[in-house]
Amino acid sequence: MMATRITPATLEALLHDLVAIPSPSHDESGAVQHLVSWMAANGFDEAFVDAAGNAVGIRGAGSRDIVLLGHIDTFGGMPPVRVEDRRLYGRGAVDAKGSLCTFAAAVAQAELPLDTRLIVIGAVEEEARSSKGARFAAEQYQPALCIIGEPSAWDRMTLGYKGRLLLRWRWEGALAHSASQVASPPEHAVAFWERVTRYAAEVNAECDSLFNRLDVTLQQINSGQDGAYGWAEALVGFRLPPDIDPHELAAVFTAHAGDAIIEARGHERAYLAPKDTELARAMRRAIREQGGRPTFVLKTGTSDMNVVAPVWNCPILAYGPGDSSLDHTPNEHLDLDEYLRAVAVLTGALSSL
Repeated sequence: MMATRITPATLEALLHDLVAIPSPSHDESGAVQHLVSWMAANGFDEAFVDAAGNAVGIRGAGSRDIVLLGHIDTFGGMPPVRVEDRRLYGRGAVDAKGSLCTFAAAVAQAELPLDTRLIVIGAVEEEARSSKGARFAAEQYQPALCIIGEPSAWDRMTLGYKGRLLLRWRWEGALAHSASQVASPPEHAVAFWERVTRYAAEVNAECDSLFNRLDVTLQQINSGQDGAYGWAEALVGFRLPPDIDPHELAAVFTAHAGDAIIEARGHERAYLAPKDTELARAMRRAIREQGGRPTFVLKTGTSDMNVVAPVWNCPILAYGPGDSSLDHTPNEHLDLDEYLRAVAVLTGALSSL
């Protein structure tokens, strides 16, 4: 099935306009409607908002599904949207509206085999702990192949993401004079954080790579008192290697919480996809055809790959233009020429599949 070629100016306008519409997690409807309208006007057979609030576009009517799952929500804040020296600045330009627009543009232009159906999903709440859009999509489809929309640069593909766990720790107790030997609430919090870092150091003692490390961050720490009693709270984030189960890790700390309370949430297992698949081979060929040298990377964060890959159990990788080190920063920006090259790569890969 042939498709109409879309001009570079139109593709750049899609990205600019979508970035210009604020879509922080839980407030994505304006951007969702814009993307649905664009897909409906550019050759998709169906374009709609699903029950979770995701933007969905479908081309083809075959029995073999290829799902391209990006996310349309963004991290908070809204730096001014502008174009300077062929760079588009704005929240979501890299993470991850650039990838999502690459998906929509490539699917609109791909030469589609008769047995194939291409499904673009702009998922909501990826930046939130809920991953609402991806979890809903995981129940609706059973694709033969899947591409996740996350920045990796136009000539690189991501095969794996670490897992995640968040622990909220809270202690409450009676105060004592500062001259006494009784630990203050902040000291209780510091002691908990020291236990976490010691545990991580033991796990990482013989670690051979960043992807296999247990990473920990102290995301919040607070304390207070009312004169007789005091409290302290801490929020600790873990990035998990493939061999650590988030539920088992949470149990390690809750079992020795003492007189503190620990709440665990955000459980996600790490995922590592195989390298030699039909999908990866098609992407490598397409990158070479555009003059690139394809490489694979592993990421220390998480993505919707962690959510859908264990459910769909199909060849999967993540792809999208941009420098992921710019994610969530005030300087977030995407090179428009890289974006167009990524569209060409993905269009070629989908057509060959």
